[in-house]
Amino acid sequence: MTTIRLKDIDKSYEPGVKALDAVDLTIESGEFFTLLGPSGCGKTTLLRTVAGFIAQDSGQIFFDGDRIDHIPAYRRDTGMVFQDFAIFPHMSVADNLAFGLHNRKVPKKEIEERVGEALEMARLAGLGERMPDQLSGGQQQRVGLARAMVVRPKVLLMDEPLSNLDAKLRIELREDIRDIQKRLGITTIYVTHDQEEALVISDRVCILENGAVQQVGRPWEIYKNPDTHSVAAFVGTMNFIDARMEEGSGGHPATVSFAGHSIACQAAPCSSSAVIVAIRPEDVAIAGDHAEDSDGVSHLVGTVKKISFTGREAKYVLECEGGISLTVNVARPTLERLTGTGGKLKIALPHESLLFFDKKTQRRL
Repeated sequence: MTTIRLKDIDKSYEPGVKALDAVDLTIESGEFFTLLGPSGCGKTTLLRTVAGFIAQDSGQIFFDGDRIDHIPAYRRDTGMVFQDFAIFPHMSVADNLAFGLHNRKVPKKEIEERVGEALEMARLAGLGERMPDQLSGGQQQRVGLARAMVVRPKVLLMDEPLSNLDAKLRIELREDIRDIQKRLGITTIYVTHDQEEALVISDRVCILENGAVQQVGRPWEIYKNPDTHSVAAFVGTMNFIDARMEEGSGGHPATVSFAGHSIACQAAPCSSSAVIVAIRPEDVAIAGDHAEDSDGVSHLVGTVKKISFTGREAKYVLECEGGISLTVNVARPTLERLTGTGGKLKIALPHESLLFFDKKTQRRL
């Protein structure tokens, strides 16, 4: 197992436009580490820099303390799984898996053993003699995964390997990838733009934006405690409310006000009085018509503009007082709950679930 150290990695494709901006990361031995962000954020550039396909402009890359950025890609001992499968169409499944082992001059008997083990691990047993065009998309991607792992690389690199598959197959294959990676203990860097996929599969997640690291943490930390407005907006669904803050004095907490409500806020000083209040749709609750504000809960009344049924829950879009638009997730909705468009609904905002961001700096307060 290998520890990866990326130290101040910079990369520009044109003057003044940075694809990677002082990226500084440590990926622990055996860790499943995911680079998450929108298209163009730099995640694939960073992955290919680690692989050696792209040379950084500055910065250093270390595997287990040894600097490797001067070493060509074919000598870095990495395995790569691509988005488009990238398996050889003229070779059988077994020959695809054996290709890298032949290049490493592994003895024939060992090749047969390792190919057999890889086929079993990737749930491809009995398919070794098939050609790629005789396989489903999911099976082809398993071949790509098995081929990368059969050479037992120090580091496994995966560039959106599930993006070309249908939704059900993506869920099935991501579980396989996670299980195989943990069984082998290979340090893995995984690139995706799919937030749910990143949260499910990762030990830690790195959010990238405009080539710069925004936040690194375990999935729960990223989701529940985003450091910036952009992280909160990108990972999952978040409601945002424009508000004003009055800083406290004499040991008293600050006060955040919106739509006639005032909330005590134990927060760091804000750069201005403009703040953003945030809350996840699943943390908003439907309240009774006669529910009143208390020390820990504020209530809003909204008009139901839209209801979307997704099976396990219903998603309500409400237009509330003060021009506030909120999304509310209702678990296991009844039929009556799905037919209320145009009606009024009172909702509860628990103060313990509210997050506060400085509108100017976009940082969490």
